[in-house]
Amino acid sequence: MKKAIFIGAIGCGKTTLIQRMDKLKIKYNKTQTLEFHSNIIDTPGEYVEHRAMYSNLMTSAIDADVVVLMQSATDPRIVLPTGFSTMFTKPTVGIVTKIDAATPHQVKLVKDRLIDAGANKVFEISAVTGKNVDAVTDYLNN
Repeated sequence: MKKAIFIGAIGCGKTTLIQRMDKLKIKYNKTQTLEFHSNIIDTPGEYVEHRAMYSNLMTSAIDADVVVLMQSATDPRIVLPTGFSTMFTKPTVGIVTKIDAATPHQVKLVKDRLIDAGANKVFEISAVTGKNVDAVTDYLNN
């Protein structure tokens, strides 16, 4: 499995996706520290929401093989600025989360934002229903 770092805003579904991928009971714990699961580095949403913490993301990504940018389809903000991925020297993919709670327009908007931030490939998932979670798992396993 590729070692991945998950980066996204507070509440975008990073931890929920990890729990779904690891077939764990889904529970919500608010943390403000890095957490390590299997081969995934789960970053606090504060790291991306406060630009002063970008250096923490760059340092944390050193051991990762792939950067995974995540944003909820229900979050209309520009969380990840244009070219965000250029601070990393790793392949970058995007994940639009919470597609089960969004309109197709919202999903497309966030997908376009992830591409603008530098994602080369974008997955659209629902960690709650499990839709397309296997595609993310397969990508990280190959």
